[in-house]
Amino acid sequence: MSNNNIVIEVTGIHVYARHGVMPQEGLVGNEFVVDLSVEYPADDAVERDDLDGTLNYAEAIELVRKEMTEPSRLLEHVAGRIRMALKQRWPLIRGGYVRVCKPNAPVGAQVDNVCVKLYL
Repeated sequence: MSNNNIVIEVTGIHVYARHGVMPQEGLVGNEFVVDLSVEYPADDAVERDDLDGTLNYAEAIELVRKEMTEPSRLLEHVAGRIRMALKQRWPLIRGGYVRVCKPNAPVGAQVDNVCVKLYL
């Protein structure tokens, strides 16, 4: 077998959730955007066209959506839970990151995003 490590990227997973330090954020919620970049060995997918030989990105998206339903105060905690869930489901993950962004963060200034990027 040759080196068939791949990087699967899923960007712009939009989720409505209730994360934040401010009490209002837990009550009202906010839009969040999650990006994934995952390095994975995919010999069977590359060589034999076998879905079981790769990381199924549709399943990864559902995993993100599920983790986002549990409220957290900190984006770091949300990213950590997503990382743990990804690694539990696909223990052969070799690297990458999860990035969780809050486009409308209540920070007292106009910003495009506030994000946390956690490496896998």
